[in-house]
Amino acid sequence: MNAGQRGYPPAAVAWSVWGLGALLYLVGFYQRVAPAVMTDQLMIDFSIGATELGNLSAFYFYSYVAMQIPTGILADRWGPRRLLSAGAFVAAIGSALFASAPDLWWANGGRLLIGASVAVAFVSMLKLASHWFAAQQFALASGLALVFGVVGGVIAGVPLRMLIEAWGWRSVMGVSAALTALLAIAIWLRVRDDPADWAYESHAQAAHGSGQHGSILRGMAEVLSYRNTWILLITPIGIAGSVLTFAGLWGVPFLRQVHGLDTRTAAAITSLLLIAWAVGGPLLGTLSQRMGRRRPLYVWTTAAALAGWLVVIYAPLPMWLLIVTLLFTGLVSGNLIIGFAFAKESVPARLTGTASGICNMGPLLGGMLLQPAVGWLLDDNWLGATEGGARIYDATAYQTGFSLMAGCLVVSLCLIPFAKETYARQTP
Repeated sequence: MNAGQRGYPPAAVAWSVWGLGALLYLVGFYQRVAPAVMTDQLMIDFSIGATELGNLSAFYFYSYVAMQIPTGILADRWGPRRLLSAGAFVAAIGSALFASAPDLWWANGGRLLIGASVAVAFVSMLKLASHWFAAQQFALASGLALVFGVVGGVIAGVPLRMLIEAWGWRSVMGVSAALTALLAIAIWLRVRDDPADWAYESHAQAAHGSGQHGSILRGMAEVLSYRNTWILLITPIGIAGSVLTFAGLWGVPFLRQVHGLDTRTAAAITSLLLIAWAVGGPLLGTLSQRMGRRRPLYVWTTAAALAGWLVVIYAPLPMWLLIVTLLFTGLVSGNLIIGFAFAKESVPARLTGTASGICNMGPLLGGMLLQPAVGWLLDDNWLGATEGGARIYDATAYQTGFSLMAGCLVVSLCLIPFAKETYARQTP
């Protein structure tokens, strides 16, 4: 230990530093699914149909996906403190812009800023964890990150709908912007890149040399030369994209307009789907690790997810069985965790970071592509019904729109068998 250092940081200090970064991830997930409980208000305020609404929601994903690769570079060069503070500040500006948008153009700009800014949270959290926590706690921190995200998604369900009913969506989004700005200040005041900044000993290994940045493009090209990379990038588009499309935008209006539920109940059901999705991830990841194989479980759970969505879309189920089916579908859709491990193991250890970043784009591409595409099909099959200025779609329209989700899952199911098995071991 160097002179003046006080040993490793106390747990309370380490978790408080990491927790502020995790709060930005919570904000990001909250903003990702918030449009689901305000579809009717957005349609009325901006005089739009499902196509424009799907695109408005997807503007979040456009910038989020684009930021996946540069975020890792920025985290290394700027450090998590600067990156998280800047991200929270820009997210606050984007939220304020969205809340006050006079037309669709400005609303799209607000969503674009939000997606780009909160995209820095996950990588920054992992970087903080590698410095502030012992190696054996890193997995715990990664798992808790998912919990924070799901909490954000749950807040964007029934609680957000109740606030919107009481105060209106613009006021609630304005308060969200103010709270995010306060988070930016708290991150700047409290978060430090490394415990050494507070005279504690760091858990980090030797820092990566800056010379690595010059080989980023070469590393990406090498990662993309592996067949598994392409398979494991495309596969989550159907699996995770279906969850994000349903829970993040079209599930609430579907449950309202086709099954006659009120908005709060519909939002509660989509929140349960997100919770099941979060629970399924670590369960299926652990199971595949114990099996010592990735591909078989990935195939069977994807087939189960496809079956679940087909039942939800086409079968006339009683409400209790529909909820059970959605919970089951969310649980098995947590298999994207298997895909992340599969992708990391499919390339040499020196390329795992790049492979993870590329394959993490798959789920986000799913939301980005499917949300507006489903909206376009809803409009294409709209029969002209409205309620208070918002369009109403019938069961046939939703079946047509959601068939895209099923189609993407069929593609996923056909691709996975062509992936090379890693036997849960890192490629040397």
